[in-house]
Amino acid sequence: MICCKARLYRNYICPPTYVSHSPDEVARLADHLVVMEDGKVLTNGPLVETLARVDLPILFGDETGVVLDVVVKEKDSDWHLVRLDFAGGSLWTRDFGFPVGRKLRIRVLARDVGLSWQRPEQTSIQNILAGRVTVIADDEHPGLALARIEVGASVVTARLAKRAVAAMELTPGQEVWVQVKSVSLIE
Repeated sequence: MICCKARLYRNYICPPTYVSHSPDEVARLADHLVVMEDGKVLTNGPLVETLARVDLPILFGDETGVVLDVVVKEKDSDWHLVRLDFAGGSLWTRDFGFPVGRKLRIRVLARDVGLSWQRPEQTSIQNILAGRVTVIADDEHPGLALARIEVGASVVTARLAKRAVAAMELTPGQEVWVQVKSVSLIE
């Protein structure tokens, strides 16, 4: 994988090229990705869109997930939480200490996302969003699948047991409730 990020240098745009297989480095440093396999370019595009594709061989095992650009919109000092808004909804997470209005980048790992047909009630998972499945693809392990879900104008991925996909009769186009257990801040 090659990550590219444009940087201004003496009035010229000089795009440095950075090669990495680390999901943390990719999420932190890149704005644009070029995905290669066996020396051939498979695709390229904005980081957020490219990482959300489940049809590419850029799986990172337990680190597979998406990046979302968010804004701190609200603080709940009683519970030490913040609401992060993104194009498609909002997520509550622990307060990282950033002020309201601050733009951030977060990662939502596929392993921290679950799906349900009905809106879950009485659950410990606080982030529940309406979404629509767009793609279901094989994961690295034969018993697992990755689902790509549109949440408004954004995308998240969920790692699911193929048994769960079959039990839910999950297919592209279906409306689901997306449960996001946690997010991680990218600095």
